[in-house]
Amino acid sequence: MPVGAELLPGGGVERFFGAVGHSRLLLRWAARSWKIRPDRRLLLPLPSTGCAMQLLLAAFLAAAPPSVVPSFRLSDSTLRARVAEWRAVHEAEVFREYVELLRLPNLASDSANIRRNAAALLQMLERRGVRGELLEAPGSPPAVFGELAAPGATRTVVLYAHYDGQPVDTARWVSPPWQPVLRDRALFAGGREIPFPAEGERFDPEWRLYARSTGDDKGSIIAQLSALDALRALGLRPTVNLKFFYEGEEEAGSTHLRDMLTRHAATLKADLWLMGDGPVHQTRRQQLSFGVRGDMGLQLTVYGPARPLHSGHYGNWAPNPDVMLVRLLASLRDEEGRILIPHYSDDVRPITPAERRALATLPPVEEQLLGELRLGRSEGAPGTLGERILLPGINLSGLSGGRTGSTAANVIVPEATAFLDIRMVPDQRPERVQALILEHLRSQGFFVVSSDPDSTTRRAHPKVVKAEFSPGYPAARTSLDEPAVRAVIAAVQQDLSEPLITLPSSGGSDGTYVFHEVLGVPLIGVPISNHDNNQHAENENMRLRNLWDGIGLYAGLIARLGPVWKGIDAGKPMP
Repeated sequence: MPVGAELLPGGGVERFFGAVGHSRLLLRWAARSWKIRPDRRLLLPLPSTGCAMQLLLAAFLAAAPPSVVPSFRLSDSTLRARVAEWRAVHEAEVFREYVELLRLPNLASDSANIRRNAAALLQMLERRGVRGELLEAPGSPPAVFGELAAPGATRTVVLYAHYDGQPVDTARWVSPPWQPVLRDRALFAGGREIPFPAEGERFDPEWRLYARSTGDDKGSIIAQLSALDALRALGLRPTVNLKFFYEGEEEAGSTHLRDMLTRHAATLKADLWLMGDGPVHQTRRQQLSFGVRGDMGLQLTVYGPARPLHSGHYGNWAPNPDVMLVRLLASLRDEEGRILIPHYSDDVRPITPAERRALATLPPVEEQLLGELRLGRSEGAPGTLGERILLPGINLSGLSGGRTGSTAANVIVPEATAFLDIRMVPDQRPERVQALILEHLRSQGFFVVSSDPDSTTRRAHPKVVKAEFSPGYPAARTSLDEPAVRAVIAAVQQDLSEPLITLPSSGGSDGTYVFHEVLGVPLIGVPISNHDNNQHAENENMRLRNLWDGIGLYAGLIARLGPVWKGIDAGKPMP
């Protein structure tokens, strides 16, 4: 049975049109028919015929007494299309709001600008009739909160995104990170900078907007709020109570998130969180993800002579820290990515039957990626990318020791350093992983220290390594058998012409586990960004088609989720 959303009850044509800002032609027609003076400040270009007819119907019903307003269901085949019609008319407004938000520098460490971002988001919510406030915790950037009740709704859903961004190295950006630039295609494909479209000009969906946080996560915020605009313009209302939670320090490690959630647990009470973070599948098909990996950093420093030595005079005699470090790193994992540390995977939660079924439906992307990335092989073949990211991983992120290129010298250096990125999966705990790694270092003959060793320590032990762990956090994963998960999958699938991709876990890491531990609710990743958005790197970007699709995605969820969820709770089969 197709499910949609009910028309808003009446309240007068002027109120209806003033709220949603429809076309000049429709407002003039309404004014002539019902002798109502429209608000000229909100006039916009005429929408397409299909959208216009929907707006006329909504206006007529809004003018009628509430007692004659019928309840109707918008068919699945038209909801996404009508949202797209609204979006086509309002692209310039959506784009303008997006650009204004991106112009605000948003490093979590920049308190003044972070609060400017929070204030801007609060205004964006309140302009849409959403009750908003800033949630505070000591030492934390504010979280932006909003609440919109849906009459008759029995479920409450929180829409999440973060508004802070990764630090930038401006020298590596082609254009300044907080001065949004539009390009006619991706930079790696030779994209050229183009001017923003003039009033009335159309946007090519393949254009890309370049700025910090375009994809991670300000694009998701714009998609969520624009979805509300679209539904209201179509005379539709949410079928679940909505709350909004926009975090201000996710890219800084969510240090205060637990305190924030604990302090405001009553305010944030909900049945489900939808996380607007991350990219869509590499095939550009819509995907949902149901977990993240845990993460922990480890820096290893190995020591050699107290000063640089001539490699001719002392080579084959003085231990070389570069060589010692390389051998130590090779003992951690093999060429296929298998971790060699004893008992490392003992605690790993087995993949469930539902997760295996989801993995079996993933479209193959391996050959595409090998070509795109100029790779001659992948680790762990024939395992798929989706399967591999469900496994623990140890990635070597950086090495230093000596010099290369034009400054290379024939020396044995005093020390060598490596930085490791340790990815964990459900049921692995950072403290247990840390203990296993330290034991392995000792088994390789190293004396382990946590700070710079003094001369006595270096003389007393043949091999010394300094191990510095950064604060880690565990993985989190929502069961695919949860009724909420089944409802979201069903609601999203109704808008798609091809099967939805359900990824048991993304490869990334964030503070999702804190939401599970403090609030005890399921979380589902609802990403919209293009997979090649340069997240966390220079020249971050959003493909406009992804933003447009994101508006339709969130509109469909907001409009359909309530009745679909109710049907699943009642034991009805998924649509």
